[in-house]
Amino acid sequence: MNRTEKEQVIGELHEKMAKAKTAIVAEPRNLDVATVTELRRKLRDAKVEYRVVKNTLAARAAKGTSLEPLAEKFVGPTAIVMSYDDVVVPAKLLAEFMKDRENFAIRTAVVEGKVIDAKGVQALAKMPGLQELRAQLAMMINQPATKLARVIGTPGQQLAQVIAARRDQLEKSQ
Repeated sequence: MNRTEKEQVIGELHEKMAKAKTAIVAEPRNLDVATVTELRRKLRDAKVEYRVVKNTLAARAAKGTSLEPLAEKFVGPTAIVMSYDDVVVPAKLLAEFMKDRENFAIRTAVVEGKVIDAKGVQALAKMPGLQELRAQLAMMINQPATKLARVIGTPGQQLAQVIAARRDQLEKSQ
């Protein structure tokens, strides 16, 4: 790779690092192509980016971004997993991927500007994602409205039942 290509990679990576809400630095070792392709597909489907980068280029690209504190962790085989929307999804996907693999480890991460360690990423993976939280919130908001509608409708239903019972009673007496 010549100098201009390196500068282009650094510029592109710097832009992506600046936009990332979550960036996880992982260490992939001895993964076969099929396994990495499967991981990339799952991450891509969730709108998460997986990049294996040269450490010196990643360290330069991280300067001036929230990922700058991670520059010292760019040693050995390095993969960066970046998410631009949901902060929980990449942690969940990587935790699931790591369950049956010993040759893939999380080193550290930056979540919305805060550095967390591998245990923090595992804890983050156990949290509900953005979509799950939205669903829970909608259910909580909807629940009182449903109860209110039932309470408002109950007297009308009861009145209708009393009238129907009285009608039935009058019909039987005739």
